[in-house]
Amino acid sequence: MNTRMRRAAVVVSAGTMAVALAACGSAKESGGDTAKSDSAKKGDALTIGLLLPENQTARYEKFDKPMIEKKVSELTHGKATVKYANAKQDASTQNQQADTMITNKVDVLIVDAVDSKAIASSVQKAHDAGIPVVAYDRLAEGPISAYTSFDNVAVGKVQGQALLKALGGKAKSGKVVMVNGSATDPNAAQFKQGAHSVLDGKVDIAKEYDTPDWNAQKANAEVEGALTALGKNKVIGVYSANDGMAGGVITALQSAGLSKLPPVTGQDAEINGVQRIVAGTQYMSVYKSYPQEASIAAQMAVALGKGQKLDSIAETKVDSPTEKDVPSTIVPVVSLTQDNIKQTVIKDGIYTVNEICTPKYKAACDKIGLK
Repeated sequence: MNTRMRRAAVVVSAGTMAVALAACGSAKESGGDTAKSDSAKKGDALTIGLLLPENQTARYEKFDKPMIEKKVSELTHGKATVKYANAKQDASTQNQQADTMITNKVDVLIVDAVDSKAIASSVQKAHDAGIPVVAYDRLAEGPISAYTSFDNVAVGKVQGQALLKALGGKAKSGKVVMVNGSATDPNAAQFKQGAHSVLDGKVDIAKEYDTPDWNAQKANAEVEGALTALGKNKVIGVYSANDGMAGGVITALQSAGLSKLPPVTGQDAEINGVQRIVAGTQYMSVYKSYPQEASIAAQMAVALGKGQKLDSIAETKVDSPTEKDVPSTIVPVVSLTQDNIKQTVIKDGIYTVNEICTPKYKAACDKIGLK
């Protein structure tokens, strides 16, 4: 892992590490008595399956995967193995990947679902095989044993509040376009819920889209259509649910020949999104601490693999459409603008100034004091 990843990895407090996890838990927490017995014999030599949903969004390959692998290694003294597969946004592929890992008898699965409903059958197969499943970032359906993510409704609220701040007194002077995420992603519905709770009644949402696969090209086409239907000068702001789609949105706005771009939101603090914020073409993103989320998922997976309880890891419980009281930890989020780039992604070691301020963006970085 490179230096940035080492800096970014969340260090679990000595107090937390000193807490001895109870040796036995409920069947739901451990995935069954057989799994507990087998994992107890293995000790640190666990095999953990990691299933991530897609590779269009930079975070999964760049942050989540290496951070989870590093934390698992730390927690198991380098003895555990992480088996990785990426579904490339195909739910059927992900189910096949999960089924293969179940057949190969992994001790635990960490699953970031392409489709939260479609994955339920594989989650059930894992449960039946005594393999606990950690739902990562998205709340998968089926008998999951644990869940960690961000406060997704809060993400949408943060985005909506930022858009209102950017619009100021002009909030009612034109039309707002909403470019939401994929309808198969439960997080997208929560982002949308949070954004609507802030924006409804305060702006005129004239066009709204649920964008398949979170695809930037599809977002681009949606906004091109909205500009044609509404009139390019009537659009005063665009809610984009993430940075990848924000790139497509901004390209559509620029192609329309607007002399001044309306504010555009985003999420994930991708390097391209941060650079657009520096340049002023994207108004904001949402910074989510991937190191913290990845660390928690790794802790949950290792504890479950050893048949231990999650009392010292899971801070709360949440309900999925199929399960009640799932042990969970929800990680807070931060609105990222030009004003706090230093205090967020740079301070946490996600990016360096040099990585953000490439020659193309050096003048813009200088202008906002990012050196």
